[in-house]
Amino acid sequence: MIVITTPTGHIGRHVLDNLLGRAEKVRVIVRDPERLAPDVRERVEVVRGSHDDRDVVMAALTGARTVFWLVPPNPRAESIQEHVLGFVRPLCEAVDRHGVERVVAVSTLGRGITRNAGQVSATYAMDDLIESTGVHYRSLCPPSFMENLLWQVESIRSHGAFFSSLSGDRVFLTCAVRDIAATAAPLLADDSWTGQESVPIVGPDLLSSDDMARVMSEVLGRSVRYQQISEEAYAATLLRTGMSEAWVRGMVAIAAATDRGTYNCGPADPTAPTSFRQWCEEVLKPAVLSAE
Repeated sequence: MIVITTPTGHIGRHVLDNLLGRAEKVRVIVRDPERLAPDVRERVEVVRGSHDDRDVVMAALTGARTVFWLVPPNPRAESIQEHVLGFVRPLCEAVDRHGVERVVAVSTLGRGITRNAGQVSATYAMDDLIESTGVHYRSLCPPSFMENLLWQVESIRSHGAFFSSLSGDRVFLTCAVRDIAATAAPLLADDSWTGQESVPIVGPDLLSSDDMARVMSEVLGRSVRYQQISEEAYAATLLRTGMSEAWVRGMVAIAAATDRGTYNCGPADPTAPTSFRQWCEEVLKPAVLSAE
């Protein structure tokens, strides 16, 4: 039995789609089963609830061999660390109780070299806690998600600009979420791997925000620019969207860590196929057009 968390999320739904054709039994933990496509609901076991709920996780991991674990973001969380570990503690207890053999979880690039990086640092704490159980573990380590730009679709469409406090000329690695899912699925279906290892998932580009603006302009057929703003202005903008102060501080810290090189420390060769230009053509452009 393979258990999938976040099966309706950006990454989890791709993992589930990729896995259904190659796994014998799949169980999902989901708050709202109605969000699963009808044909998917017919092919999986469903445990209703949240995977930060101990009782839900204990039930879902009964008889499980392998688990896909992803901590969903909560921009209103009052503590980033407690939010992340609140999802991980039930997993670790259930792994010990039920003898789960393997866990595949979404972490992030830069472990071992990055400190004081908000949500990124909390994710490293997740890795440490899971590894402490002794379970066979693959920590999927992407850099910045290309999909992080989607929350600025309206600004790109209306103002021809996107922004953060990151330096415009700082180059960094990115990846598309579908490539994370494509890496996760075969690991979940394979019962031969052992040990605890990190798996970098990086796309073929090393681009700055200014470079990304040029690619967006070419794909969208309109001028798009990147605007660096101060940390204070960035924080104020994020607060206006309803994020908690803790979450905003974490986002600002991530930008600062990226400026220090957290997301350009990947392997020499790309491990994921989707280029930023391809992602812009296939994901960003339809999103911008649908907002018009």
